[in-house]
Amino acid sequence: MSFISYLINGISLGSVYALIALGYTMVYGIAKMLNFAHGDVIMIGAFTTYTVCSIAGLPPVLGVLVAVVFCTLLGMLIERVAYKPLRKAASPLAVLITAIGVSYFLQNIALLIFGANAKSFTSIVTLESVKLAGGQITVTGETIVTIVVCIIIMILLTLFINKTKAGQAMLAVSEDKGAAQLMGINVDATIALTFAIGSALASIAGVLLCSAYPQLTPYTGSMPGIKAFVAAVFGGIGSIPGAFIGGILLGVIEIFGKAYISSQMADAIVFAVLILVLLVKPTGLLGKNIQEKV
Repeated sequence: MSFISYLINGISLGSVYALIALGYTMVYGIAKMLNFAHGDVIMIGAFTTYTVCSIAGLPPVLGVLVAVVFCTLLGMLIERVAYKPLRKAASPLAVLITAIGVSYFLQNIALLIFGANAKSFTSIVTLESVKLAGGQITVTGETIVTIVVCIIIMILLTLFINKTKAGQAMLAVSEDKGAAQLMGINVDATIALTFAIGSALASIAGVLLCSAYPQLTPYTGSMPGIKAFVAAVFGGIGSIPGAFIGGILLGVIEIFGKAYISSQMADAIVFAVLILVLLVKPTGLLGKNIQEKV
């Protein structure tokens, strides 16, 4: 029965990684940018909910809504101030270095406001735990909510991309920005919308992550952000189903690695599996080879 418990916990953790990876894969797939500040937006979302609920004493639902709105605006601001001026930069390293700078900026702002000591995050989930197999397996409310929310968001995001005009505009921009602009698509607004959606997903992921692991510091989003990027690459960066599958698999591998091999080696195992997958399939599990015509 412990195997099933580990599997459920792995899917729960992987669902958080998947939510974060969806933001990564959208931004890269459409804007061709690696937003390494994405992990710190997770932390900002969690701190926003913490401030609204634990300090101001307002209901959890309101805390989550405020976090989503705040992180959405923050994502659009980061894109406009930090990334938009570099969109036509000669070297992609300029954007990468800027993203790292934005990441450290957000961490230090949180340090100044909240300090370095870990804060105890009160879970927003009120759902009771469910016992299975005659009480031998306990599934927490946080686990159930995290998995359900991840599946719903992935389905809605897929429908949004494939069925709406804004989603079709994103697909067009991802294929060719110049051609999309000639067709009358507002490329700047489309990329800003992409960052807004990705940041909103990051805020939800941050709240769910801290509900399951109730310790919050200015560095909370760093390692989950890196692992979510790994999940996006694992599944095939630019692919929404790939980000979902990559996140789930990464969470399962991490939990099984901690349980059956070594808790200290779990992160190394995750990255080793990524290397093996990329050696066999460099574009990731669901990634596609892109052929450029000269």
